[in-house]
Amino acid sequence: MVFRRTARRMRWLGCYRFGPLWKALLVFVAIAFAGQLLGVIFNKSWMQPERPRSLFSLSENSQGPSLGSCRPHTHVMFLKTHKTASSTVLNMLYRFGEERGLRFALPVGYQFGYPLPFNAHRVKGYRGPHVTEFNVMGNHMRFNKPEVEKIMPTDTFYFSIVRDPVALAESSYAYYKAVAPAFKRVKGLGEFANNPWRYYDPRLRNNHYARNLLWFDFGLDHNANFSLALARRGEAAIRRAFNLILLSEHFDQSMVLLRHALCWPLDAVVSFSLNARQQKPTGGVSWVGKSGPLASLALTDEQRQKLREWNALDWHLYQAFNRTFWEEVERFGRSRMEAEVALLRTRREVLAQVCLRDGGRPVEASRIRDKAIRPFQSGLVKILGYELQPGLDNATRQACLRMIRPEIQYKDLLDLRQFPRAQQPPGAGIAAGGFSFRKDSLPLRKGEQVGGVSVERDWDGTRLVQNLSSLQINVKGRLR
Repeated sequence: MVFRRTARRMRWLGCYRFGPLWKALLVFVAIAFAGQLLGVIFNKSWMQPERPRSLFSLSENSQGPSLGSCRPHTHVMFLKTHKTASSTVLNMLYRFGEERGLRFALPVGYQFGYPLPFNAHRVKGYRGPHVTEFNVMGNHMRFNKPEVEKIMPTDTFYFSIVRDPVALAESSYAYYKAVAPAFKRVKGLGEFANNPWRYYDPRLRNNHYARNLLWFDFGLDHNANFSLALARRGEAAIRRAFNLILLSEHFDQSMVLLRHALCWPLDAVVSFSLNARQQKPTGGVSWVGKSGPLASLALTDEQRQKLREWNALDWHLYQAFNRTFWEEVERFGRSRMEAEVALLRTRREVLAQVCLRDGGRPVEASRIRDKAIRPFQSGLVKILGYELQPGLDNATRQACLRMIRPEIQYKDLLDLRQFPRAQQPPGAGIAAGGFSFRKDSLPLRKGEQVGGVSVERDWDGTRLVQNLSSLQINVKGRLR
């Protein structure tokens, strides 16, 4: 009882005898606390790290050293060679163009009539030389400069990328095993390398994937007998046509040279590897077992040398442009290159932590919950993709999505934006761009139609169906 009376007296003294002083003190504390609380709320630093509204709208300090007063190139043509990390490069072009509202020269299907030489009428929306201005061109084609010049402006920057023909042969075999007749007939790439002429028939469609594939993509005769004079003429023709040739094996250094040549911000050339095939894990244990797909890619040193001889024209190109590449690096400055490569890799790591699950490790397509970003599967080995980090704000999510969106889906999205359609073609399995995928091995016939819609076939026999009313193209140019 004594304790309770004492407590009541103390409350009375605090609330009444010293009431005005207490009230003033309480109001001051409340105002100060509220101000701090509002500051914390608007700063959000205690909740989560701040993310940029757009991953391409960052401070100059995060975008690398200043490029001076140069203006970004917006007329760009990329020859997308096969199995050279070219899908990753194309993603950069797609992102850059989409961010800036540029106009793409897009194929009706997914390639410009490949493996036939490029024809301007293969470009969707083409109405004659330079009637419509196109900014960016980069889908697969067999290069044909006079026809490309009908599409692209005179100040266009031309570039491409090459790869050691042995590594390219390994990737080509893994991806096109079921497509190239020469590869179909062998159990492994080593067997093919031991005696290529036993399995290779130059008359058969799609066998170009098995010999001098770079030479073929550049528009040259890949079956020509090698001579140094011929190889040098082809090399000279490519040098005249292209401003820059990159190396797949030195991808980051290539991106630094490309960024400076195009005067693009750093984030425009930061990328995650796309369309990559699953590799053998560390520790010497194959995920496919001793008799699986990776075993069929095994090569001895002697077989690797035989593949270089079989692809002698490609080997000449690779050696020539390898020398040129390092001459460019020397002019750029070795120490400067090392610093900028380090900056690019750091930036890639930062974006991987922001954008991707599991620290950015690629995963099998079946593990990707969002079907819209699952990569297209082809060949012996699984093609990997990425999953986005959960909980991203919308602007950051969109910027991250651009970096991992597979090539086919990205092309469809850009197609829809450039050529809005009132209706989609009928049929199941329609992709974002209005094409349905129907794989079969039937030969393409001129004028082939299904249910009133036109048909085109891609390299693997996929039937690409599109509504006739949506096409603005010369029909003769698009039929094989």
